[in-house]
Amino acid sequence: MVPLVLVLLFVVVPLAELYVLIQVGQAIGTLPTIGLLLLDSILGSLLLRFQGRAAWRRFNEALRDRRPPAREVLDGALVIFGGALLLTPGFLTDVLGVLLLLPPTRAVVRRVLFGWFGRRFVVGRVAGAAAGAGARRVRTRGPDSGGRDAHEPYDVEGEAVDVDPPPLPR
Repeated sequence: MVPLVLVLLFVVVPLAELYVLIQVGQAIGTLPTIGLLLLDSILGSLLLRFQGRAAWRRFNEALRDRRPPAREVLDGALVIFGGALLLTPGFLTDVLGVLLLLPPTRAVVRRVLFGWFGRRFVVGRVAGAAAGAGARRVRTRGPDSGGRDAHEPYDVEGEAVDVDPPPLPR
């Protein structure tokens, strides 16, 4: 799977970009094609700055609200990749870059990635004190599961201690 992705990334995409650039250059001329590439790079960098700041703000809000910033981190990564694609010369990568920078299409990509990653990783769930549960529910998989089914939760005895960090000096 990895070699196929690398071949697509380093051979097929540049050849496709070159083909599209030649076709656009023949249709509208060399200078207008170069002008379009410069214009979309400039507009892409402005869009990257705007969306990057918004993603950074949402990341800080998640931290301030003491919730895991998983969505915000993925949004930030998608914004960075979208910006990098917009800054590379070529029209095909520009289209993909814009899709990653616009919030509605980025949400679709994020949902697909969360679904893809969610099927590949086993996530343990911990019942918190707010839920009133004293035991932790843990999902196991593989040879360490002790003969249990991979999807069968089990209880772990123990205590949970909530420790507040010392306040920061002002």
